[in-house]
Amino acid sequence: MNTIVRAVSILAVTFAAVVFATILSSCAQIQPTPPTSVHQPMSVRPAAALESRAANGAIWQPGLDYSLLEDRRARRVGDIITVNLVERTSAQKNANSSANRASSSSGGLTAASSKLPLSGLAGLTVEADAKSTFEGKGAAAANNAFSGTITVTVIDVLANGNLLVSGEKMLTINQGNEFIRFSGVVNASNISASNTVQSTQVADARIEYRGSGFVDEANSMGWLQRFFNFINPF
Repeated sequence: MNTIVRAVSILAVTFAAVVFATILSSCAQIQPTPPTSVHQPMSVRPAAALESRAANGAIWQPGLDYSLLEDRRARRVGDIITVNLVERTSAQKNANSSANRASSSSGGLTAASSKLPLSGLAGLTVEADAKSTFEGKGAAAANNAFSGTITVTVIDVLANGNLLVSGEKMLTINQGNEFIRFSGVVNASNISASNTVQSTQVADARIEYRGSGFVDEANSMGWLQRFFNFINPF
């Protein structure tokens, strides 16, 4: 009986270990999409085309997607624009501050005070000095560069004709995902004949470069360590 119970216990522990290992491996393979702050949605479907009518022999036909006098530049919801990322920022800051404060005081009892009850302390002198000094220095510098291209979709046309665009590009490299996201407001007059625009000409631009996978996780602090850093007062 004891042998059977022991065998059953071993099988149960082995099964639990296999299930736990399977769950861990499945969780390790799941690479959640990192959160984003770009304008949503990042892609939309264009409006349905009008029902085509029978040809009447004219050059321009009702229901065509484009009019006779307009080019192929993006101007409607669902159209795409290629954005050239040419971002470069540089900033530097230095700060110095200092403060000094000093004070002194002195006092004593002279022989003229012999008539007082404290005549025995005649000639006693008391002096006090106080000094406070503060000096602080600080410096900060940043130099960032971002270049490349990304094609985005027009997700809304504002009342003044400006285009709200948003898009995402995902690259899978060595079991890791890299996400490039972009959104902003484009002035239609800044779109070139090749349907491109510079990122420096986009208002309210939001540019993201994020990654997911074991390489990105190795560069992140674990939740338990973050917890102890949060409660540690030193």
